[in-house]
Parts: sequence; structure tokens; C-alpha cells
Amino acid sequence: MANRLATSSSLYLRKHAENPVDWWPWIPEALEKARAEDRPIFLSIGYSSCHWCTVMEGEAFSNPEIAAFLNAHFLPIKVDREERPDLDSIYMQALQLMSGQGGWPLNVFLTPDDLVPFYAGTYFPVEPRFGRPGFLALLQRILQFYRQEKEKIEEMKGQILTALTTLSDLVPEDHIPADLLRSGIPKIQPLLSNAGAVQQFPMMPYAQLVLRSARFDPPEGIPGSMSALERAKERGMALVLGGIFDHVAGGFHRYTVDPTWTVPHFEKMLYDNGQILEFLSDLWAHGIQDPAIERAVRLTVEWVAREMTAPAGYFYAAQDADSFARAEDREPEEGEFYVWRWQELQDLLGEETFRALQQAFDLSPGGNFPDRPGCIVLQRQQGGALPPEVEAALTTHLFQARYGSADRRVPFPPAVDAQSARLQSWPGRIPPVTDTKMIVSWNALMISGLARAYQVFGNADYLQFALRAAQFILSQQRHPETGSLLRLNYDGTAQVPAKSEDYALLIKALLDLQQACLPLVGDPTPQDWLQAALQLQQEMDAQLWDPARGGYFVSDAQSAPELLVREKEFQDNATPAANGVAIANLVRLAALTGDLDYLERAEQALKTFAHIMSTQPRTCPSLFAGLDWYSNWVKVTLEADSIPAFQQRSWPTTVFALPTETEPLPEGALGLVCWGNKCLAPASSLEQIQSQIGKGQNRAY
Repeated sequence: MANRLATSSSLYLRKHAENPVDWWPWIPEALEKARAEDRPIFLSIGYSSCHWCTVMEGEAFSNPEIAAFLNAHFLPIKVDREERPDLDSIYMQALQLMSGQGGWPLNVFLTPDDLVPFYAGTYFPVEPRFGRPGFLALLQRILQFYRQEKEKIEEMKGQILTALTTLSDLVPEDHIPADLLRSGIPKIQPLLSNAGAVQQFPMMPYAQLVLRSARFDPPEGIPGSMSALERAKERGMALVLGGIFDHVAGGFHRYTVDPTWTVPHFEKMLYDNGQILEFLSDLWAHGIQDPAIERAVRLTVEWVAREMTAPAGYFYAAQDADSFARAEDREPEEGEFYVWRWQELQDLLGEETFRALQQAFDLSPGGNFPDRPGCIVLQRQQGGALPPEVEAALTTHLFQARYGSADRRVPFPPAVDAQSARLQSWPGRIPPVTDTKMIVSWNALMISGLARAYQVFGNADYLQFALRAAQFILSQQRHPETGSLLRLNYDGTAQVPAKSEDYALLIKALLDLQQACLPLVGDPTPQDWLQAALQLQQEMDAQLWDPARGGYFVSDAQSAPELLVREKEFQDNATPAANGVAIANLVRLAALTGDLDYLERAEQALKTFAHIMSTQPRTCPSLFAGLDWYSNWVKVTLEADSIPAFQQRSWPTTVFALPTETEPLPEGALGLVCWGNKCLAPASSLEQIQSQIGKGQNRAY
């Protein structure tokens, strides 16, 4: 019998609808019931494409004995972290404070009266293994602890609540330290190193900061150390050559489970792919122009268009790591859609082409996937262009074997849940499930990535994909009564108030589109995108700005009563933190409009986070990117036909503008460069403009 989650819009919640656990969603009625009956809350947070969330659903949450104990003694609540990132962030910080580590599924035990956690963990098996206790035995001990150790629980809760409050209640500094940018960036750069890693993550907020800081490197470098550009190149080439990239169909997997970038955790997340597109495009613009980079960008955009784009133009959220080898299989296998076998490759390609593939990729009969002997994850040996026969083997023969067609441009319909994946007739392999919800912040990351790829590589399709998604969000993601921005869209229904990351990343995306469209004549115009960004910034300021201490809260005030603390997001994770992005947006808006109130607000926010940036620089690369914009912003006014050549290069803190009737170019000038609020002498050559931009971007480092 289905439980309360069966009617949920969330794919992740619906995956638990047949559990014997008497799940509640996070709603006031559930919290009130827990208080009335003095039952500790078991809060379990995850997301649809999370492998270990799926494992725990199939094991512990499907176990009748465990479910009976949970139902009798706890109030079980299931939350989709992609719906409620504010809840997830608070309780993830609690887990990290308790254990020093995090991850999903996030399983937290709360006292019902105040929702403060007193125990937390991640995956729990049914029986003890992996050094983790069996779940039923753990539940029994926790219940006993809850009933018999009230004083100890109160003490623990007090420590957790104090720590959470300290992280959220930041006191602004009187000023921004003059050397903050210079002292902080070198402490962040080493985090991008491949050395010593057990797993490899893209770490895009870090990679982007390291790449933008490459312009600060002294010409002679530091003996024995890797320059910022070398670090960024190493990360970019690991991404485009490693098994984390789908060399057959495009798109990047979440991370690799090894230090050699070989075997990925196979889910594909929209947010990773949007950021990686922007990073690789910036890397190319910086002069790292290996053909493998362009190939990865091109194939990833193809994947987005083919498998991750709704008919309405927005982008889906994610694809699962697991898929079924056969329709009759009870459980899916991780990576089944993507891996190959030695004999299979020989049969598909023939002897000569197979040998050519061996020259380009790391192949062996025993495979390179330790958890699945005999399975091969494709990983390239070196960069450069692939030989034509290898390219054809990948993008025609292996693509057809996987998808049942060699036409890469035909939209591939998503498997929306496990049942449709198993029951539908597929022309090739059974695909992983796609989470088809639309998330504003993740769509914004993809819009920014596509806009930057268009500027650098010149493919007009990239821009059109971005424009359609942005137009959908601006026209459809509004509350019918209040008109405020909504975060999610489920099959045409907009839901959930937007969070700070939705506002910040969408404003950034709109400004990126404004810049990309400057040289073009079309509808909407660059001015339309700028006006949309200004309107959204006004809304963000009204709903999320802290007038007392500066910075932006994660959630609006209406959400505050059910949250332990009202957070201001500043720590970067897989995605950039909202406040760092927002500060950069404010500086860009000041540069484009001349309204220095935006610059003042950026300064206020930087003062709010100055202590964190000084003492914990490794947690907040996006704040340093915002500080870089604030310290080094440059505005360049050019005629439309001169802009594309400049946008193909890397100018990390520069905005471009067209001359207007009220602000024309001086007679005989090719361009006008302004360093912050100081304009230089009009430039009479492109070389002079380049020199002025280059010096202006480095003036405060």
C-alpha cells in the first residue's frame, strides 16, 4: 500500500512511496504530531539520482522489521534536498559538526519540540558492514538514548545550536582588508591539485577562481610550484580525458571514485555540466586550446539538447547512475548504460578499428572498473584530436549500440521512473532514469555555460538553447498571486519559493546573456536582459537582503519559523555559494548602469564576510571571485562589430557596453576603457584597448 509520498511531485519522494515506512513530507502537521506524541523525528534527506539513497531505499526502508520500529517509535520525514536546500544545508552542517564529514542520504534525528539534531549519519546498512552499524540496532540505541539521557541530549543540542548560530550570525568588519585578495587566493589554489586525492570531483568554483587568478601570476613563476594556469589546465584536461566524461555521448558524470579520474560515480547532474561548460570555454579563451576541450564542449551541448531539454525549452535536473541491463532484472546496475566489455567492443568495431581505439583509450580484457570485473570505462590516454576512425567508432558505432540510432541530434525521450525504464521498449540499451524537474539555479548555471561557450566557440545553437531556457523561466516561474520567483517546475507547474542561489545564479545568467547578445540584433535585446536582471535584483534585495548586517539570507522571512537558523550561504560546494555570486552581480550591475548603490551593497556584503574570508579562505572561492570583481572591475565601450573578438578572450572582471546617444564614443576613438569609476584616455587601436584592459584587471592585486 502506497504511503503519503505517492502523490508528491518529487521523483525522489515518489521513489519511497511503496516503502512500509510511514513517511511524512516536511509539513506542519508532521511536526505537530511529533510534538504531541513526544516522538523523535527521523529526518532523511536525499535526491533522486543519489546512488546510496537508492541503495538505502531498497534495503533499510523496504525492510518490514525496520519500518515497523520506525513507525512505532519515531516520526519519519522524507525531504528532497533539491526542493529544500535550506533545510538540507542546516542539517548537513550539523552532521559535519558531529562527525567531521557529510554526504547523502543525510539521516538526522531531531527532538520534536525544537527540531534540533542530536544524532546524524549518512548511509546505514541493514546489517553491520563498511564499519557502520546495522540500522535497526542503531534505531534501538537512539530511542533508548532519547528516553533516558535527556540532560545529555540538551547539552549536545546546545553545542550544535551555538555552532550553527555562529556560522549564520556574522558580524561585519569595519573595512575590507587591503591585502585580502592577495593573501587569500594562494591559500585556495592548492586545493585544485590532483595530488593526495582518494576521489576526484570537478570542484568548479575552485577551478574557476584558480583560472581567473592566472592573470596575477608573475612572469617568472615560483620555482618548484605549479602556476595557476597550469593547475587549471591540469583540471581541464583531467575532465575531458578521464572516465568522468562520457566520450561516446557527451556530458560529465558527478565525480570519480578513484584518484586517477577513471571510474566515475555515473550520475550526470545539470549543475556540474553547466559549470564545466563555462570553465572549459574560459580555459580555451585563456589560450589552452586542446582539441579535446572543444570536443567535450560540443558533445556535452549535444547531450543537453538531446536528453536534458524539455519541449518547452528548460533543462532537466539529472540522470541516475544506475540502469537496468535487462527489463526483467530486479535491481539496476551502476554504470550499466555507459560501460563496455572487451568482446563487445571487438564485435561492434571490427579488428582494425578496435586496435585504433586501443591506441587512444586505456583498454584491457579485465576492464578497469574494480566493482564490476570485465567492465570498461572509456578513458583517453592523451589529448589532441582523435583519429577519424576512432571518432567514428565512438560517435557512430558505440553511440548506435547504446541508443539504437546513429542520429545524435534526435531528442531522446527520458525514462521518467524505474517502471517506465523497464516496461518501455528501447531501441538500444535501457537508459537511466532522468529527473525531469526544472530547478531555476541549475538551469541558470547551464544558461551561463552555454552563453560563454557561444562567445568562445561561435556556435549560434549554443546561444539559442540558453535563450529558450531563460525565456521559459522569466515567463513561467512566477507565483500567480505575489509574482515572486519560484524555484522548481514539475511538468509545467511552478512550485516552492526561490532561494538565494536561484536569484543569484539567474541574475548572473541574465547578465551573461546580455553580454553575449551585445553584438547581435534580435528580440529580446541586450537591454531587455539587463532590465530583467535589474528587476530580479530588486526582488532579491527586498526578500533576502539583511539590512542590519549585510549579505543575503538563503530563504525569505516566511520560511524562517521552521528553520533553526536563517542562514547566509557563503561556503562553496559543488555549486558556487549565493553570496559570492551575488556580490559579483552587484558589481556588474553597477558597471553597466552607473548606479553606485549596487557597488555600495557589494561592499557591505564583503564586509559581512571579510572575517570568514580572512580566517577560512578555503571554504569560499566564490566570495574571492566577488572580491576580484569589486577590486578590479573594468568597463569597455566598443562598437558592436568589435566586441566578439574581445569576448573570445579571457577578461574575468570586464563588462562590455555599446556606445549610446547619451554616452557616445569620442570622435576617432575605437573604444573607451574605464577602471572602476576612472575612465582612461580614449583608445585609438585594438592593441591599446587590450593593454588598458589587462592593466585594469590587475590594478588591485
